[in-house]
Amino acid sequence: MNSNKIKELKQKAKIVREGILDCIGIDKKGHLGGSMSSADLVAALYFYKMRINPDNPDDPDRDRFIFSKGHSVLAQYAVLAELGYFPKSELKNTKKLGSILQGHPEIRTPGIEANTGSLGQGLSIGIGMALAARLDHKNYRVYVIIGDGELNEGQIWEAVTCANFYHLDNLVAIVDYNQLQASGPIKERYDLGNIKAKFEVYGWKTWEIDGHNMAEIVNALDQTEQVKGSPCAIIAHTIKGKGVSFAENNYRFHNNSLSKEQYEQARKDIASIKV
Repeated sequence: MNSNKIKELKQKAKIVREGILDCIGIDKKGHLGGSMSSADLVAALYFYKMRINPDNPDDPDRDRFIFSKGHSVLAQYAVLAELGYFPKSELKNTKKLGSILQGHPEIRTPGIEANTGSLGQGLSIGIGMALAARLDHKNYRVYVIIGDGELNEGQIWEAVTCANFYHLDNLVAIVDYNQLQASGPIKERYDLGNIKAKFEVYGWKTWEIDGHNMAEIVNALDQTEQVKGSPCAIIAHTIKGKGVSFAENNYRFHNNSLSKEQYEQARKDIASIKV
């Protein structure tokens, strides 16, 4: 991919981060950390890889995206607003009573494919969609972002074995591997060890990348389309809170509010990101 396209995607990721801040605002709790860590991944999916049509959100041939770690949906809201699924002004109403944008994904929101937030279920939903594509003789693809802490859920690994059994080569799981859970480092809570090896032993074609390097992200996404007969997994090494100086690698901003001073500092930090 040429450097101009990579630069364009980096700019989109910057816009996504700005949108996340719009969703959180001042003195209102929001999932900053995981939304920021997944911003580059979500930007690459929507602005580069996925076949979607904002003018026809229910196009039966569209690619599907499931945010299994639903608390990070703020990144998706920012993307959907940028694409025109709903007005950008709606971002500032996130979590307000009656808003179409709540703290976790709901299918009443334009562009959202499934309700998630109860961790561990998104990959199973993605498998159902991937199987439906096969039964309907459709060639759409299904992308699922999973949290690394979410991998502690047993249902994830049931889904991993199931996807391999059915040879779902139209399914891509992306692990947002920021190594922090809500209460601290994963290695101190429940360390699964070599995640890449675990996917591979169950028959998944797997890549390990820098989840903030746009060239590596798009290259891995491109390679998944060449795989036949097995599901694909991308282990994306990320930084929780990426782009916001005081929140980076700080589990306390998994879900926290921002003071006026912190909000303004976060704006400055994101504005200074070079693309």
